[in-house]
Amino acid sequence: MQRLHLVFGGELVDPTKSVFRDVDDIHIVGIFPDYDSAYNAWKAEAQRTVDNAHMRYFIAHLHRLREEEQETSSTEELG
Repeated sequence: MQRLHLVFGGELVDPTKSVFRDVDDIHIVGIFPDYDSAYNAWKAEAQRTVDNAHMRYFIAHLHRLREEEQETSSTEELG
């Protein structure tokens, strides 16, 4: 089974919270086929922006948005 991961980041309003300063300026690094490759991309971006304390990058587990074993996922139920 493929487990897709999204790596994205941007500048936060406050480094203690996860609120982006400008959502139009969020950097989408990419979608990766497994956690290891997503982690490597996340680490590269985090190291590249280490001098800016307000910059944060995240890994979103896209595969968790839809569980194939369930008849419907929670996002489908929202309709």
